[in-house]
Amino acid sequence: MDIEIKLTIVHSALALVAGFLSFLLSTGGISGLGKNEFLAVLAGLLILYLGGQLSERMFGKEAVGGMKGWLWSGIVPFFFVWIMVWVILYNMM
Repeated sequence: MDIEIKLTIVHSALALVAGFLSFLLSTGGISGLGKNEFLAVLAGLLILYLGGQLSERMFGKEAVGGMKGWLWSGIVPFFFVWIMVWVILYNMM
């Protein structure tokens, strides 16, 4: 499998987790934190950063292709899946 496909799969899977966590944080689903959209966005960005670091360790910095490779195969799919999952779950509430 091509490295770009692997990067996209890893970031999309992490975006599903980030979308669900952002939903929980923004609706008060985690007791003790209340409704906090700032923490929801911060959690998503933290998962994105950790996913990038994980990808570089799994596939190697050279294979990922630096910031340009990570942008198109990692950040863009992560952002769209994260927001899509968050909005769909929020609207189902």
